[in-house]
Amino acid sequence: MSGSSGLRGARVLVVGLARSGRAAAEALVGAGASVVGFDRDPAVDAGRLGELGVEVHVEKEEETLLQGIDLVVKSPGVPGETPLVRGAREREIPVWSEVELGAKLLANPLLGVTGTNGKTTTSELLGAIFRAAGRPVEVAGNVGRPLTSLVGAIERNAWIVCELSSFQLEDVETLRPRVAVLLNLEPDHLDRHGTFEWYVDCKLRIFEQQTEDDVAVVPRGFGAVPGGARRIEFGGDDPLPAEPRIPGPHNRENAAAATAAARAAGISDAAIAEGLRSFPGVPHRIETVRELRGVRYVNDSKATNVAAALRALAAFPRARRHVILGGRGKREPYEPLAAALGPDDRAYLIGEAAGELAEALEAAGRSYEHAGDLERALAAAAQAARPGDVVLLSPACASFDQFRDFEQRGDEFRRLVEALA
Repeated sequence: MSGSSGLRGARVLVVGLARSGRAAAEALVGAGASVVGFDRDPAVDAGRLGELGVEVHVEKEEETLLQGIDLVVKSPGVPGETPLVRGAREREIPVWSEVELGAKLLANPLLGVTGTNGKTTTSELLGAIFRAAGRPVEVAGNVGRPLTSLVGAIERNAWIVCELSSFQLEDVETLRPRVAVLLNLEPDHLDRHGTFEWYVDCKLRIFEQQTEDDVAVVPRGFGAVPGGARRIEFGGDDPLPAEPRIPGPHNRENAAAATAAARAAGISDAAIAEGLRSFPGVPHRIETVRELRGVRYVNDSKATNVAAALRALAAFPRARRHVILGGRGKREPYEPLAAALGPDDRAYLIGEAAGELAEALEAAGRSYEHAGDLERALAAAAQAARPGDVVLLSPACASFDQFRDFEQRGDEFRRLVEALA
């Protein structure tokens, strides 16, 4: 089953009807499939899908929904062990991720970006570089715009820069980026994948279908990757056409990866330089909200793992840092984070992981206080901060214990900072 012709007349079950699932269902209807949709959330908005003829089921996950199904398309937020997905595999019904469906329906050249940290920044930076070169481009995937939403809505010669998470890559079969970028690999999402080895396996699937006509961009010294692509390596100390506008050594690594990928796609160094100099960064990633009485307030809500928070701390090596940490943990050790805080820094702990963070900070002899929630944490940090200090939201945890997602957490931080007198 490949392309729109293979989907015509097929009966397809879409599991998960949030942003990606809705886009997948609409693309499937456009390809002539008969679509059934399921979501556990009874509040899911099924109005548009119902108008398109999608048979929508909510809340009760019954395997009878698999009767007569030819294909299951899984949204990235849906775990592989959910009953419908597990039942599909037992019945040998193909299971595709939403990006696998998008890749089959779109003939455009694809530039895929994956890694533990820096994916969104690098993807959006590449979009800016393509635009600086006057090349038609769309940025999609894990950045928030589903890949399938581009079906029928993009120029045939446009490139697609697609951010690819491990959740999206765990169910791909034929996805073949012309250029595939791996930024880094560090433990993350172990609560979902179980082991680091399985997480790495999911990430490396970005390379599996590449041929000698394609390019694999990897960190310098990284081990072998699957597939047959030509290999290009990058590092944070690479000479660049221009220094990036966005701060931090990790962003120089992102810029080096973007430079290598853009060159592989035929972009000139002049356009790459323009993109590097002009790109301002993306919200919730070391985003300066404001400076008040000499104190800089920085929103890094996207730092949902320890490695990301360490990168944020490294971006302010000479400032006294007041760091808001916590949320829902991902089975990571917090000792490296505690070790990265200086004796003059202070942590303000929120959410479910506060106890584990406190243990690591206590063992390292670092200063901290239990704040409970974001509002109290910011108030305490703002009161303690002095001119030249940085108040940094870089939680090192997921947001789902107290917020819908990291965007809502960052937006709330921004609102609270703007409200400071």
